[in-house]
Amino acid sequence: MKTAPALASALALSAATVLTAAAPASSIPSGADPLERFRRQPLAWSACQEPQLAASGAECATLTVPLDYREPRGRTLALAVSRIRSADPAGRRGILQTNPGGPGERGLDLPVALRERLAPGTAAAYDIIGMDPRGVGASDGLNCGLTRGTWLRSTGSTGTGFEQAWRLAKADADACWTKYPDLLPHLTTRNTARDVDVLRAALGEQRTSFFGQSYGALLGAVYAQLFPQRVDRLVLDSALNPERYGVGAFQDMAGANERALDDFAAWAAPQDAVHHLGATPAAVRATIEALARRAEAAPIAVDGFHLDGALLPVLLAVCQSDDRDNATYAEVLRQLLDAADGKPVQAGPALHQLLTMLLTPDPEAGAGLSSTIGILCDDVAMPRSAPWYRAAVERSRPTQPLFGPVYNAPTPCASWRSTPQEPPVEVRNAVPALQLHATGDTHAPYQGALSLHSRLPGSRLLTVPGRVHTLYLNAYNPCADSAVDTYLSTGALPASDTVC
Repeated sequence: MKTAPALASALALSAATVLTAAAPASSIPSGADPLERFRRQPLAWSACQEPQLAASGAECATLTVPLDYREPRGRTLALAVSRIRSADPAGRRGILQTNPGGPGERGLDLPVALRERLAPGTAAAYDIIGMDPRGVGASDGLNCGLTRGTWLRSTGSTGTGFEQAWRLAKADADACWTKYPDLLPHLTTRNTARDVDVLRAALGEQRTSFFGQSYGALLGAVYAQLFPQRVDRLVLDSALNPERYGVGAFQDMAGANERALDDFAAWAAPQDAVHHLGATPAAVRATIEALARRAEAAPIAVDGFHLDGALLPVLLAVCQSDDRDNATYAEVLRQLLDAADGKPVQAGPALHQLLTMLLTPDPEAGAGLSSTIGILCDDVAMPRSAPWYRAAVERSRPTQPLFGPVYNAPTPCASWRSTPQEPPVEVRNAVPALQLHATGDTHAPYQGALSLHSRLPGSRLLTVPGRVHTLYLNAYNPCADSAVDTYLSTGALPASDTVC
């Protein structure tokens, strides 16, 4: 089970450096474009300090960008960027910028993973570029001192569970605002797209290709909206729905996870002799719902951990995000059921990793959550009223008994101290793009792919039947892999929308 990437993806929807002073306004000639000095800045490339990047031969540099693009003569941010040069300078096409998702995921080492997946000839056609986005990792990354890796938790069936979820989410927001009041308002997707374009210009390129997955694909769509003339080739893998970005996206995830549970139950029922979860899909679902009620009544003790009803559904959502992990999901459930029955259980590697990440996350997980909160809550305003969330949870229960109380629960954005300084970018353009999406995606439900596709008439949508989030780097479908390599190497999109 690819638990670490899956959990990072789920929690996204689950090293700060000091702001540097910009050049004095008097040094900028009157009438000059105040962004020109950023676009023309020299980048001092050197060996990367991170071991994986260093071993790959990547180079690293620092890009200076305005903190506030409305005040480009003011304070600046230092963004960490990486580059793996083309192995074929004579056949080099240009640059391929990247973003791994989140929001809040580090992107500095993504070029390493992408180069390994691309066909050699395709990889050699580009300098592959990574970046920790503003507010993330080595790019003035937030670290609000959070001790959790996610705000996601079920409100359960009692008012106490809701009140605890509200208090914890508010504490996360308050911790970040107390530490970063000047930085937080500027960590928006719109500003990150502007940073992407400053980096393009600083690299001396007229146009850029872009590979983004999950939130990174949404970023790519926003970039194409703001800078359509600068886009060369654009790959959008499992994009978030720009129309529902915010609280609507979480609500959509609730329904997608209930469908995923039904899909898993249909797989597990014929395996009852092995896993003993139930002989029919309805029986499997009943077993899992009963387990959630038991965890709420008394935390399940296993492997030194105590898993309660607030976090059990979050663990289930991670387990069911990839249908290739069905057997491991079944093993995890069997271990939890046995532990709930008081039987001695030695957690397997997957369950142990899940429990560790949920219940004793490392400091890096808290920093990642800080960045996720900062970007998401700066991007889009969400309801601020506790009764609104309480009512949303109750409306969800009849059809979404397990995941409605998770994805309708309060978020830190409900206690945010500001409203977005700019409206979200309205994505609607004819820039050519290759869009990939799986029908059973639990993090970016497929209906969102259809919505985005309707806003990008120049795109081709490649649909993959299956339950997975992000296709290309997960090596899920050879047909999808081939389409990406063909497009990036030749520029040829499929003649029409395609089902792989």
